[in-house]
Formats: sequence, C-alpha cells, structure tokens
Amino acid sequence: MSEELLELIFDDTRERMTKAIEHTRSEFSTVRTGRASPVLVERLPVEAYGVDVQMREVASFSVPEARQLLISAHDPATVPAIERAIQNSDLGVNPSSDGRTIRLSFPPLTEERRREFVKLVRSMAEDGRISLRNSRREARKDLDAAEKDGDISSDDHARAEKELDKLTQEHEAGIDAALADKEQELLEV
Repeated sequence: MSEELLELIFDDTRERMTKAIEHTRSEFSTVRTGRASPVLVERLPVEAYGVDVQMREVASFSVPEARQLLISAHDPATVPAIERAIQNSDLGVNPSSDGRTIRLSFPPLTEERRREFVKLVRSMAEDGRISLRNSRREARKDLDAAEKDGDISSDDHARAEKELDKLTQEHEAGIDAALADKEQELLEV
C-alpha cells in the first residue's frame, strides 16, 4: 500500500513539474530574439467573424528571410483584423499589407533591448521555479498526510522527501538549461 501511494504522489508531482517546464519554455518562445518566428504572432487574438480567435486559426505563416515574417490570411476579409491585432500587440513592428498577405519586418535588437529581454526571460524562469516549488510543497503535504494517517512509515517519509528534493533539483536544472539557451539566443548578435 505505502509503495503504491508514494508512486502515485511522485507520478502526480513529476507530471506537474514537467508541465511547469513546458509552460516556461512556451513563455520563452514568445520573447522575440531579432529573428522572425511564427510563434511571436500565432497566439495573438484576432476578432474575426464576430469572435476572438487565435491568429493561427485565420492565417498561415512563412519566414522568407531571417528578419521577415509573411502572414497569409485564409480569407482576405480578415486582413484588417489581423493588422489591428498586430498593431495592438507589444511586438513593436508595423504590418504592411497588400490586401491578401501581411509582411512584418523585424529590426535588429539594440543591446539595451536585448538586456531588457534577458531580464524578462529570467523573470519567466523564476516563475517556473516557483511553480516547481509549489508542486514540491503539495507533494510534501501529501506525504505528511500519508504519514499522519499511518499509510507510510517515518522512514518511508524521510526517504520520499529526499527523493522529492532530488526530483525538484532535476526539474530546476531543466529550467536553468532552457534559460541559458534563451539568454545565449538573445545576446547573440
């Protein structure tokens, strides 16, 4: 019984920690690095056909050059709404349209702007670490409750806490590695 209970607690915690890393990486991908990427705009809300939808639902994307993103609307009637969504976003680029496609030209990032993005990414990484710690805290509560109820022994509890700390450190290392990759990408000229 106690081994099964511990396995359930660890499986749940491992899953939540993995999701935290995936979410943090997803957040990192929204930070622009001076290169054009569909990730920057595909989740922007566009008011099309009277409802808000994500841009990827009404357009397709291509990158003809490193600093240029080409957005092709599935329906030409949505082009003005797509342009509005881009202008209302905090991308800092102006769309140019020919009625069917929209071009976004990304200027090279200044050193100051790169440093600001590094600070932003570090903040996102810290949010990810906080999420990992919250998962660890929840698992510890479950372990404490299991010990209090007599489902696991105090030795099992101590061993499980050490394993939980090891699991948390492994996942924090995953966030740190993703952060290092993103910082390097941002500072690359």
